[in-house]
Amino acid sequence: MELKTIAKIYTDFPAKFGLPRQSGIIDDLSGTIVFEPVYRNPDALRGLEGYSHLWILWGFSENFASAKNDTVAPDRWSPMVRPPRLGGNRRVGVFSTRSPNRPNKIGLSCVRIRSIEYDGEQAPTIRVAGIDMMDGTPIYDIKPYLPYVDSHPEATGGFAEEHLEDNLDVEFPDDLLCMIPVEKRNALLKVLEQDPRPSYHHDEKREYGFEFAGFEVKFTVSGNKAIVYNIIKI
Repeated sequence: MELKTIAKIYTDFPAKFGLPRQSGIIDDLSGTIVFEPVYRNPDALRGLEGYSHLWILWGFSENFASAKNDTVAPDRWSPMVRPPRLGGNRRVGVFSTRSPNRPNKIGLSCVRIRSIEYDGEQAPTIRVAGIDMMDGTPIYDIKPYLPYVDSHPEATGGFAEEHLEDNLDVEFPDDLLCMIPVEKRNALLKVLEQDPRPSYHHDEKREYGFEFAGFEVKFTVSGNKAIVYNIIKI
């Protein structure tokens, strides 16, 4: 079976660091799905306006890039992984996680439809919220979310529900926050609250940085507080 890239999603994250661990966690984070020319047909989206959410099947393209650089063999996988959410020390089965290090480097995200645009050179495009994907991530398929079968309020979340409340307070000086466009500020604050560091990092002297919406955000963590100390326009 050959997977075809039907579209790409464009977001504010050119790299993996800073991305939410799952989709839907930060509704303020948005992205735009742009279809490849051969699939850029408004008829393919007819009826989609009746749905509020989408499932997106996509590729861990960053992992493929590593494979091409011989860091990881393309067909290499491990039956056990160390989820960062568990501190990076506890091993669990790969199929009990959403780790990208799996036989087929496929991701699955549920996002909210903000709008469907039928005007413009690249139309139709879909604006979505609650993304957890890098800029330029290849999309293999989209499917409507069906509440009557896809929603299971009685479901249990296993170890993925551990440490859900381990959020950070954020200290973001006004003079630095003012550099960020108003419409991007709330999303950035929530990204920092979610603590983008690997869970096994506890060195308060360590400095971190990630790219977001055309800026590099530099911060440290002291106790339960993320402290932004510099913003660099890229």
